[in-house]
Amino acid sequence: MDRPLRAANDTEPVLTRARSQAIARVALVLALAATGLWVLHPFLPALVWAAILAIALWPLYARAEQRWPSIGHHVALPALFTALVAIVFLAPLVVLGVQAAREAHDALTWAKEAELNGIPAPEILNNLPFGAAQAMAWWNENLSHPSAGSDLLHRFDNSSVLGMTRSLGSEIVRRVVLFGFTLVTLFFLFRDGRAIIAQGLTASAKLFGPRGERVARQVVASVHGTVDGLVLVGIGEGFLLGLIYYFTGVPHPVLLGALTAVAAMIPFGAPLVFGIAALLLLAKGAMVAAAIVVAAGLVVTFVADHFVRPALIGGTTRLPFLWVLLGILGGVESFGLLGLFLGPAVMAALMLLWREFTDTESHA
Repeated sequence: MDRPLRAANDTEPVLTRARSQAIARVALVLALAATGLWVLHPFLPALVWAAILAIALWPLYARAEQRWPSIGHHVALPALFTALVAIVFLAPLVVLGVQAAREAHDALTWAKEAELNGIPAPEILNNLPFGAAQAMAWWNENLSHPSAGSDLLHRFDNSSVLGMTRSLGSEIVRRVVLFGFTLVTLFFLFRDGRAIIAQGLTASAKLFGPRGERVARQVVASVHGTVDGLVLVGIGEGFLLGLIYYFTGVPHPVLLGALTAVAAMIPFGAPLVFGIAALLLLAKGAMVAAAIVVAAGLVVTFVADHFVRPALIGGTTRLPFLWVLLGILGGVESFGLLGLFLGPAVMAALMLLWREFTDTESHA
């Protein structure tokens, strides 16, 4: 009787020591993870963007590996794909920059003309259904003479303009640095992608079992569907409405078409841009053309937001349209542009867990 009791008493310190070591290991891992996140937090947006781009482009990269096996997969092919991503992002920015420089020249010319001769009344005032004479009289009295234009322009003092320029310059530099880190990270994700995938699957299997792999695959599928549903559909909306802008005589249709494509990536964001395009036409007195722009914009965005986009995102993630919409809008509110892709991915993972939980309960 004494020997079993002595053996039980001997195992108690061993179990206590093992439990203490397990708690210490968990605490160490959590402390190191928190420290690592704190060290990397300035670059987390760049890392997340690189991961999203790598997930979205991985099927194309895998096909390229199979199609051109002779290309060096450790340097040449990752560098080629990274360079293509850089071109895709930088080329529109260069076009927008050139267009903005032209607009700045036109704005300076308009400012000089307004300072010398005042601000001319827009044509739309003559086409108002009521109150046209009163509106024209007020404009001519307050804005059409040279002193009004000079007073308006002098409100923008040099100090405020200089401060805005400095803040804008620093923000541009920060964005350029983050974009550079995104490209560097993307190169290594392409180069070591297969090893990272294998390690991720092994880690998820050890931590969460088969359910972890299913959640990871659902998140990846959500990113693919979101890229197709937001980016590609947004580009399509911008292209179609850009053609409408061109044929209806909207000023600077290329610039407004590009802005429409960017805004259309957020659901219900495109009406803001084609509304501005319609106002520009109204300012010129082209009421019929403005009505065409508004009507065409509403039709394009309605079809894209209610049929094409839900089919691409919801079909891939198995999410109802309401949860797709809430994931996108809530993600943008919480994480900015990153939320466009993180929001639906989180909703898709939660929906998968909920379905598995309820299925388990129903079969129990």
